[in-house]
Amino acid sequence: MEGLLEKISEELKIDKSQWTPAKFGDVAIQQKGKIDRDNTDLTRYVQGGHMNSEDLHLRSWGELEDEYLGPAFIRRFDEGDILYGSRRTYLRKVVIAPFSGITSNTTFVIRTNDKNIDKRLLPYVMMSEGFTENSVRNSKGSVNPYINWKDIAKYEFLLPPKDQQVELAKLLWVLDEMIEREKEVLEKLKITENCVRKTEIENLNSEEFKIDDLILPMSKIKVGKIDKSNYLKEGNYPIVDQSLEFIVGYTNDENLVYKGELPVLVFGDHTTIIKYIDFHFVMGADGTKVIKPKSKLDVFYLYHAIKNLNIQPQGYRRHFSILKNSNIKLSQNDNWIKSFKNRLGTINNSIEASELKVRRSQALQKSLINQIF
Repeated sequence: MEGLLEKISEELKIDKSQWTPAKFGDVAIQQKGKIDRDNTDLTRYVQGGHMNSEDLHLRSWGELEDEYLGPAFIRRFDEGDILYGSRRTYLRKVVIAPFSGITSNTTFVIRTNDKNIDKRLLPYVMMSEGFTENSVRNSKGSVNPYINWKDIAKYEFLLPPKDQQVELAKLLWVLDEMIEREKEVLEKLKITENCVRKTEIENLNSEEFKIDDLILPMSKIKVGKIDKSNYLKEGNYPIVDQSLEFIVGYTNDENLVYKGELPVLVFGDHTTIIKYIDFHFVMGADGTKVIKPKSKLDVFYLYHAIKNLNIQPQGYRRHFSILKNSNIKLSQNDNWIKSFKNRLGTINNSIEASELKVRRSQALQKSLINQIF
């Protein structure tokens, strides 16, 4: 299926000679229905944090009875409506509501004008580069920029005839279904990894050690980044991005190379990512630190022992205070370590392959959307 869709993408020659200019306001209708929260049978709400960037599927929500909601949560949405985050529009938060509920007045509730556009196609118009660029360009404010409805309603694009809309929508949703299946496989692999890790480590009959006694102080480890102007298309050492997943360039500078260390990404004191990378690499992001063992402690095992602690996301300082004061089991048995690395390594390789498939499919999806709109 993946090969077929890539072939379709390469061979897709869209004749737009019969397409007509349209404004977003011609195909989308803003819904402004208000809710009296004290007198409603709706039970669920959606806020910006529930919506993922570049993901049309709503994967989390809140229950009205669980927590206090501010007075801004007055907007009703119904199943099938599109929810669009009007603040920080560069995040591309566009989701299709799978149920009826309540959201805030900073989230646009949008319904398709079925006379002019196929309902299945409208979300992809909103995921296009042109739509996002228009929203970002016309946003107001600097700290928490927002877009007004009238500014996105004026956005112009080429609209295909109805028969072509049906075929294009079908193609895009087939690709979306494929991505969802790949994500399900990835999630199952991660669950397997967690189960194997937990079983192996917690059943280990070994002495426990405090992590702070096993790693070098952060201040004694070289930390830095490479300037983007020095990125090369080819080089001895790959540069990884702030997600610790993508190689964004190469360098020959040996001064910033890490190996046998666990890179840690810190985003504004709020988000911490720890990743195991099994090759020489250079960080291309600010706020990078590394965890480096004092001795010959196997870094792969250290990474999984830390993951097994399941420290919940929180401020960086608090996170590392908990981490350094936590205890982990430490095996001195080389055969056990080898067996552990083989088992978890096999699963890790499958996870990486699955993640690569998802990223490739998402890139293909993005390419198709921008070819069309």
